[in-house]
Amino acid sequence: MALSVSSLARDHEIFIKEQVEQIERALHPSVTEDEELVRRALFAVRNKSVIIGRYIPTNGILYTQVQDVRPTEVIIHLNSQIIVCNCPHDGWCRHKVSVIMSLYQYLDSVQDWAAKWRAKKGVNLHLLASERTPENWQAMVDEVMSHLLPTGRQIEHYMISTIYENAYTKLRKHQPFEREWQPIYHLFMEIAVLSKLWEHIFQTNVGLKQEYFEFFIDRRFEGIQIYVNDLAGKSRLFATDPFFDALQVMVRELLVERNTYFNRRLNIYLLFWDSIFIERRRAEEEQEILSNLQNVSEDVPLPDILNIFHILLKNYEELQSNLDVISPEHLDVYFGLAKFSLSKRDDVASELILKAILPHLNVYINHYLMPSKRQLSVKRIHSLYENIDLTEREEIQLYSAFGVHGVQPYSSFLLKKQRYEEWVALHLLYPSSISYLETCGLKEVLENEPAATLPLYHYYALEEVNQKSRMNYKQAVRIWKMMKSAAKKSGKVNFWADYIHTVREQFKRLRALQEELEKGNLLA
Repeated sequence: MALSVSSLARDHEIFIKEQVEQIERALHPSVTEDEELVRRALFAVRNKSVIIGRYIPTNGILYTQVQDVRPTEVIIHLNSQIIVCNCPHDGWCRHKVSVIMSLYQYLDSVQDWAAKWRAKKGVNLHLLASERTPENWQAMVDEVMSHLLPTGRQIEHYMISTIYENAYTKLRKHQPFEREWQPIYHLFMEIAVLSKLWEHIFQTNVGLKQEYFEFFIDRRFEGIQIYVNDLAGKSRLFATDPFFDALQVMVRELLVERNTYFNRRLNIYLLFWDSIFIERRRAEEEQEILSNLQNVSEDVPLPDILNIFHILLKNYEELQSNLDVISPEHLDVYFGLAKFSLSKRDDVASELILKAILPHLNVYINHYLMPSKRQLSVKRIHSLYENIDLTEREEIQLYSAFGVHGVQPYSSFLLKKQRYEEWVALHLLYPSSISYLETCGLKEVLENEPAATLPLYHYYALEEVNQKSRMNYKQAVRIWKMMKSAAKKSGKVNFWADYIHTVREQFKRLRALQEELEKGNLLA
């Protein structure tokens, strides 16, 4: 029975039209290569160079061939919606497009589609790239993104990376030939595309999955870091100055005009002012611009942002004045500023900031951090405070704010001060396990003040006994052996004899425990 292509096309109309939409999004009429690809694909359709071969209904596979320079096979897996071509071209090639259009012509006019697609052409990217100006580079981004992000179009979370890569791939084709120009071109395109995508997403996508976009931004930040590091510290061509001026405007707009994920926007902003924008003149200019801004996004604490420039310009009096009015909800900003000042090796600014944060740490950790993030956040915060000198009172304030999440660093502090009884009290307040105690310095306490460890061993042994199983009794005996050794070391042999006799009497009904006590030779 002969294959009816028109019936097949109608049966799979949704799939075919979805593929046509993907072609529209992926291929841009302003890109010379894309325009040529579509032109050759449509020529193959008109010239009847697409041969629809056989179709296997049981597994939904359609075999086709395109009579190109050499015959090329295109296989469509209709059930799994996968298109495979045996040419070396990745993504949409002229063979895949020609096959889809050959099927589409049974559903709608290919000529009308081509006319509408070409009508979207704004300006030729090649012509824009030929005259090297920041305005032309921005126009290239606007042209590509207007095609990928039509007004009002909502984006599924899994499409964000694809759209970004699609745009960046098209723009990368027009990079300058000169090696010294390429890092700034790539950095410009990274920021421009990210800013456009960010703006569109939060105007249209109310229910976007938060964790996915966070992952996407973090990946892009890594890419931006690579280009920033490539540019940092290198001599610059005089001709690149306008492009650095444009980047200054772009990263400022990303910070103060975009919405949500403020900390990630701030990280990008700080990255540029840490490594790229190093001239005092530029810092003074930026400070003045920010001071006079009227309209900024709701999540931007502008007075806090100005501290960046107090650090850069070493205006410590202004910095201290701003630090007098810190709000716990904005502490993330100040941790960013502390890291920024440390990267600038500004000990004065980093100490001012970190000491100003101290009174607000408790509220920040317990009220503004999700419980699942507190442990890691405390670890990062502690790494910042290790860079400055604190008084004993300030150190106690720091570790008190950490609470249970800062037991390990607080343990190290108490050991450093040889405050062994307080070390024991800390671990009785926040009980854990014997193995965790060993990571926190139990061996050192045992060496220097063994008597102080006896309450700990008592507590953990009884915890095991209360589980009432043979395995737990064995573990209790192991802990009591440690306690026995500590008692002997501290000269409390009589105490130990009285203690273990009392334990035996208290739990005389627990036959299994009594047996384990005998085996452990604890009564001798």
